[in-house]
Amino acid sequence: MRALAIAATGMAAQQLNVEVISNNVANINTTSFKRSRAEFTDLLYQIDRAAGTPTAGTDEVIPEGLRVGLGTKAAAVRNLHMQGALAQTGNSLDLALTGKGFFRVAGPDGETLYTRAGAFNKSATGQIVTTEGYVVQPAITIPIEVTNVTVNDTGQVFGQAVGDVQPQLLGQISVAGFVNDVGLSPLSGNLYRETAASGPAVVGTAGAAGLGTIKQGYLEASNVDAVKEITELISAQRAYEMNSKVVQAADEMMGTVSKGLR
Repeated sequence: MRALAIAATGMAAQQLNVEVISNNVANINTTSFKRSRAEFTDLLYQIDRAAGTPTAGTDEVIPEGLRVGLGTKAAAVRNLHMQGALAQTGNSLDLALTGKGFFRVAGPDGETLYTRAGAFNKSATGQIVTTEGYVVQPAITIPIEVTNVTVNDTGQVFGQAVGDVQPQLLGQISVAGFVNDVGLSPLSGNLYRETAASGPAVVGTAGAAGLGTIKQGYLEASNVDAVKEITELISAQRAYEMNSKVVQAADEMMGTVSKGLR
């Protein structure tokens, strides 16, 4: 009976859906986390009677065919790169992007990775680094005598030491944009990797060429909506239960047939 196999694909799909939702909820307080959404497509159709075939003994054709769908499958898990709310922290090295773009950091193997989590710190040598210790690109070193750090909307980093009349320019934080943000490969630690689907990074100055601006003293919150996630969780749970009911009903129908043949 095809109903068993079809309902099984529905249960597997909803299980994946719940897993995606649970990951969203788990990261509701993760800085700059982007929620994901499971995408599904229908499977092949079994055609028992094709539409458009000639009707026996006439010149007419069959207006409607007989097609039975064979279920569903997961097509993708899409990261939704929508802007999260900005939360003020007052920390001079907390930076948030408003608009498109990513900060560039040097990964453990020297590979350039991308992040929107701007909770930066200073390393032992004074370089601006992520919470995992990855150096923000291009590398900027804050001298030990600098007591006041200022970052403007375009990413210029200024430092002022005690006794300085004017702050000195320490460096420029660049921002990278992508043609297809959803094509980026998400890694752990709020990091993303460039892929063939995302296209190459277009590096520029914050606020230019459609890239977002930088806000000092702010962090971008996750874009997970708790109410929306709970609603989708309930919907996925109900869909899973319905598919399990189909399995139960199909099993009972097969049992009825087998009992009738005894």
